[in-house]
Amino acid sequence: MYIHLFLTDSCNLSCAYCRGKIFDTPELERDSITIDADIPVEVTYDLCDLYTFLSRDPDVVVTFIGGEPTMRSDLIVRIMEDLPDTRFMIQTNGLLLHRLPSSIVNRFETILISIDGDEEMTDAGRGAGTYRRVMTNIQHVLAGGYAGEIIARMTVHEPVDILHAVQYLSQNQDYSFSSIHWQIDANFWNDYQIRKFRTWVGASYLPGVRSLIHDWVSRMEQDGTVEKWYPFIDPVEDMLLNRPSRLRCGSGFANYTVLTNGKISPCPIMVGMADYYLGSIGDADILNLPDIPVTGHCSVCEIRELCGGRCLYSAIMEPWPPEGRDLVCATVRELFSELSDVLPRIKALMNAGTITLADFAHEKYNGCEIIP
Repeated sequence: MYIHLFLTDSCNLSCAYCRGKIFDTPELERDSITIDADIPVEVTYDLCDLYTFLSRDPDVVVTFIGGEPTMRSDLIVRIMEDLPDTRFMIQTNGLLLHRLPSSIVNRFETILISIDGDEEMTDAGRGAGTYRRVMTNIQHVLAGGYAGEIIARMTVHEPVDILHAVQYLSQNQDYSFSSIHWQIDANFWNDYQIRKFRTWVGASYLPGVRSLIHDWVSRMEQDGTVEKWYPFIDPVEDMLLNRPSRLRCGSGFANYTVLTNGKISPCPIMVGMADYYLGSIGDADILNLPDIPVTGHCSVCEIRELCGGRCLYSAIMEPWPPEGRDLVCATVRELFSELSDVLPRIKALMNAGTITLADFAHEKYNGCEIIP
């Protein structure tokens, strides 16, 4: 099982598409959803209860999240020292990684770092100086011996040129990421009416994705390199195996979240959605947590077994009107259409021995939402 572990709700940034939206986005209310407004900012449960809960699964993978989890570097160190045989990952903005000793950092199998492209784009959404501090800390952890996977975890929205952003992150003088994921800021907030999303999708995002797919395959053809660009590599692996997929982030069946009060949620975004709590670490069995399927519009979609449902939270809360939701779904359909078009090129490379199926292997449910 994969467990996202909230360490704190505090964050040292107020990104334009995250906490910054609190100030200019109408509140989303659903009478049918009970919201728990009393979730503590910091962890309040006994860590021994957490350890007992996790111990029932010898293969558990724990991902630290927040807020910004490195604001509780003390808690990260304590938990990892108390659980020396457990696998760990972390989602972080990267600004405080230097607070963690190398002996701890080097145990992370994956570090997902929030960064949105070049210095100008990253700083525009996350604050002046953010990009440079992130790159400095990446070099710091590499100098300390880190050899695991570092994933650039982008948030993309109207100002972002996806083609330029991904190409820059994959090849630049500061640090070239071989692993990149991006999530569209879409259908998560009650903000559709104040966005220019439709124009951006048609004029910038989809043309950029098409170009990136062909760039991705061209790199395979040139030197046999299969870059870990997660919105591509995970679906294509399944296409090659003719394997249907459930929700590709794993939320609600392979990936669950422990909140700061010890309650268990099916998804990291579903903080406070009390109707969907699955017990607590004191009484739940990690190996027998209930499945929470994606329902609603997604349940009758013709590409359900390819997409998996995109987002459990969005399917339940429906923050955007149908026209906005359908526009997001259109981007997913286009993604799969373009990937299907290049599949013969990929298979030809496999038949020639230039690449193999093993080149598409990756850690499942590592915090990448996969479907942007």
